[in-house]
Amino acid sequence: MIRMFCVLGCVFVLAGCVGKPSLDDETLSARELNLEEFFDGRVMAFGQFQDVFGTVRRRFDIEIEGTWDGETLRLVEDFVYEDGSIELRIWTLQKTGPETWRGTAPGVIGEATGEERGDTFNWQYEIDLTVPDGTLRVTFDDWMWLLSEDRVLNRAYMKRFGVDIGEVIITFEKLS
Repeated sequence: MIRMFCVLGCVFVLAGCVGKPSLDDETLSARELNLEEFFDGRVMAFGQFQDVFGTVRRRFDIEIEGTWDGETLRLVEDFVYEDGSIELRIWTLQKTGPETWRGTAPGVIGEATGEERGDTFNWQYEIDLTVPDGTLRVTFDDWMWLLSEDRVLNRAYMKRFGVDIGEVIITFEKLS
């Protein structure tokens, strides 16, 4: 039994050592991600959650309707999960500087904060997520990269009590 706890402890320590992106990483393109432009209108997204062992635990599609009024970006996200369950999340984002954002949504603890740099956006927040067994409070270190004018790749690292529990990978496709 003690051996099993030691092995699990080592796995969690090693999982925490995995490299993560940085806004200081070398830019791979000349594209500029502007959230207010990309998410203004209809966007479809396809994603999944994987635990720290790489096991896919949940898949989902998201229909997003975004509106930008010059100050506020409002994202209405309709989630449909593989098991048939649905969820509505509405984000209200405020541009706080040329490259900085803050935002709120139901379930978000306090405010989310983010920064755009080149083709990259980093977004961090704590949220109570709805899961099949109830809710789960987690923190997100959320990264987006503009791959083309109509496609964004999103990789979000999730932690609970400061320990990595998995990641979410999403592809966003701009429809209009």
